[in-house]
Amino acid sequence: MFVIVHSGALIGIEALPVHIEMKSGLHGDPGLRVVGLPDAAVKESTERVTAAMMNGGFSLSDTRTVINLAPGDIRKEGPIYDLPIALSILATSKQMDFSRLENFVIAGELSLNGNVRPVRGGVSLALLARRERRDLILPKKSAEEAALVEGVRVFPVETLTECVKFLNGDLEIAPLTPEKSPFRSRTNAFSADFSEVKGQFQVRRAVEVAVAGGHNVLMIGSPGSGKSMIAKRIPTILPAPTLDEFLEILGIHSAAGISLADENRFFSRPFRSPHHTISDVGLIGGGSVPGPGEISLAHNGVLFLDEFPEFKRSALEVMRQPLEDGEVCISRAAGKITLPSRFMLVAAMNPCPCGYLGDKSRQCRCSPVQIQRYRSRLSGPLLDRIDIHVEAPALSIDELRTAAPGESSASMRERICSAREIQRKRFAGTTLRNNAQMASRQLREVCALSAEQGMILQRAMENLGLSARAYDRILKVARTIADLAGTPSIETPHLLEAINYRSLDRNTQYF
Repeated sequence: MFVIVHSGALIGIEALPVHIEMKSGLHGDPGLRVVGLPDAAVKESTERVTAAMMNGGFSLSDTRTVINLAPGDIRKEGPIYDLPIALSILATSKQMDFSRLENFVIAGELSLNGNVRPVRGGVSLALLARRERRDLILPKKSAEEAALVEGVRVFPVETLTECVKFLNGDLEIAPLTPEKSPFRSRTNAFSADFSEVKGQFQVRRAVEVAVAGGHNVLMIGSPGSGKSMIAKRIPTILPAPTLDEFLEILGIHSAAGISLADENRFFSRPFRSPHHTISDVGLIGGGSVPGPGEISLAHNGVLFLDEFPEFKRSALEVMRQPLEDGEVCISRAAGKITLPSRFMLVAAMNPCPCGYLGDKSRQCRCSPVQIQRYRSRLSGPLLDRIDIHVEAPALSIDELRTAAPGESSASMRERICSAREIQRKRFAGTTLRNNAQMASRQLREVCALSAEQGMILQRAMENLGLSARAYDRILKVARTIADLAGTPSIETPHLLEAINYRSLDRNTQYF
């Protein structure tokens, strides 16, 4: 007897169709053999499937059976095929009704006692099922992710026996709906708030502008000036993602084997903060089998790089293309994939190796050569892609004692959401989501300057030696400042503030 069960293979963050073809009753020694470019985990599935079937009260075939995972040119990885392989064996041995198998895409890992464990790529499998106009059967936790995809019915199962009864029509399982997903029914609670930040009004303002327009920002200041403290409170002022944005976030994390539900992160934007010792592959993505790195895990969210110059220069330079294009292309012998990586970069650094250049209370011990070597770890083209540069001076003890509590995250977030709503209406019908993503055509349309403002920007370009890219980024930041103020056009104070945020291009004591 010949049976086909539909499943999927995860390539990067995309699921491609895989058909589990089963043929039993062949001549030769009894047993199961898996072909179709399987890895070690897939080859071991025969042992897990055998034990799960026996514990579920099912019998095993005493003939030679071949399981083909088609197409044969795609590498099959992981335990995702345990459940569909078990179902194909049961169907060929007539221990279950196979008439409904054609209607489903099925995936799941089996434990030895017959329970079904979660698998990676629930959202990607749901998109695959929708493309193929089939329903989806997944383990319960994976189904909760997949249920957010509209246009596909997702049925959760917890055991092999339960799945067989459902396919036989002996058990009714209600499909999950987006409303029943924990990601829609729960909210995130933040333990930190911007009101805890004392002083640093210029840095707080720069961060607010950056978040409102999705701009990259670099904070420069002495140790203890509050750079990391401010950065770690950015999630409290990020606007909530749209459903499409969250599906992209969830799909990338699911493909990487990261459960947002287990981390108690529900319907929020990611905030990734890797250590500066991270490898190139860990930051950018890749590996022998290409997968997402930190810049893709930060998609539609924030990537915070503390001690910015301490990261490997090779990794930072490779970030230049994702910062510009919003995606990263990874080519390996196993294949080529393109991963989304449209994130807001937040970086923090000291002004010199010892950290006290320009500090009023401590003396810098670095030589000019050491300072120059430290600064040269960050290339000009990389700094050019950072829209906002802001200095974070250290506060004195008197300032810390007498400073009033800062503005709350709630009020900052309210202004940011209002500015984002203006941008949403501005870019309706396009793929753009914020001002930082504007191209040349949009800049000409929404960032028009008066003759006087044009002369101001021209003088700034000449005096600071700014590049054409910096020119565009000043206009984008000015547009965001105007959106925060609620004005339809860019006014001169908005433009001057945007120019002031190019501190690394000025001849200051820092750079």
